Amino acid sequence: MSTPVTGFRRLRVEGQPRQRGVQYGQQARGEIGASIEAYRAVFGHTTGWDWSTVRRRTGAYRAPIADFAPAAMEEIEGIAEGAGVEVADILALNVRSEVMFSSGVAAPDECSAFAVLPEASRSGHTLVGQNWDWLVHARRTVVVVEARRDDGPDYVTAVEAGLLAKTGTNAAGLAVCTNTLVNDRDGGEPGVPYHVLLRRLLDCESITDAVSLAFAADKAMSANYLIAHLDGLAADLEVVAGRSGSVRVLMPEAGVLAHTNHFLSPDLARTDSRIGTRPGTLFRLHRLRAALERHAGDLAVEHLEAALKDHANHPIGVCSHGDPRLADAERSATIFSVIYDLDDGLWHLAAGSPCEVPYGIEATVRNCSIGEERDLDAVGNFS
Repeated sequence: MSTPVTGFRRLRVEGQPRQRGVQYGQQARGEIGASIEAYRAVFGHTTGWDWSTVRRRTGAYRAPIADFAPAAMEEIEGIAEGAGVEVADILALNVRSEVMFSSGVAAPDECSAFAVLPEASRSGHTLVGQNWDWLVHARRTVVVVEARRDDGPDYVTAVEAGLLAKTGTNAAGLAVCTNTLVNDRDGGEPGVPYHVLLRRLLDCESITDAVSLAFAADKAMSANYLIAHLDGLAADLEVVAGRSGSVRVLMPEAGVLAHTNHFLSPDLARTDSRIGTRPGTLFRLHRLRAALERHAGDLAVEHLEAALKDHANHPIGVCSHGDPRLADAERSATIFSVIYDLDDGLWHLAAGSPCEVPYGIEATVRNCSIGEERDLDAVGNFS
């Protein structure tokens, strides 16, 4: 039985974009400072760059963000104001993937994501989720941001402090999960950054809006966006940098989708730049698919929890504990694990490695903003 979640601090923000950003920055000032210091060390170790060099490189992304998502740029400016740091620091956090992956640094082992549609689940619900794997310092900097908005659907996202969004759900019944990808088109050319597109996807009220947004963005880097909706629909979007010809849409088979950190679309798979350095993604996908197939038509939250705890190919399986031969600035591990039940409007979240931390249950903002169906704190909250 799931228990209330502990381990990540919950931030509640509301109002217009800049107001929300200021509130976010004020509440997460300590975690944002820790995140800046962590990435200062990461870039120093992996590239030899000091933080001023990182900030200079990420400054070129400011105009593409402002053109594509002016409200996101306002949020970035507000976060900086609230946290008492410079806008360039928050911009650098939000563009860290683009700069890191285009610098020649080997991309870390990362995430395993899935969607289960009503026809494949025991409850007839849409179940979506992932393990989010990243550099181990993120265990100290993740926060959960609940945004009550005047300019679109409310949303909740679990994210590194200072970044706009990662995985999450919104009041329209949309869920967004994600995996980074690396392709030979990832040259660091300024465009819409990965985390800005993640944030904009949480503005979408339907799955078609989300797919259209991904096509429209002049994207700065490759990534995978697994999107699902309360209507019982899901799609997986593999994207590469640019706009023209940059998106491939993968649809569910037998009511399920699964994705890790390599391209599945045949034409893009030929230009994948990650498998050679991080082949563990192949085995994580195999194990995740096998777990979904094992309970096909009867998938329940407990089966998904078990799949996300899988240790095959330890220590870098679906539940990753990180390669101990790597320095902390290079080593990734599972930072959190989450399963969304879009029909019940609940998150099942393990704030750490799911094999070590129990999944807690948490009401999402959808329940609170539509009809006030559920008292958030009566179900459980983040500490």
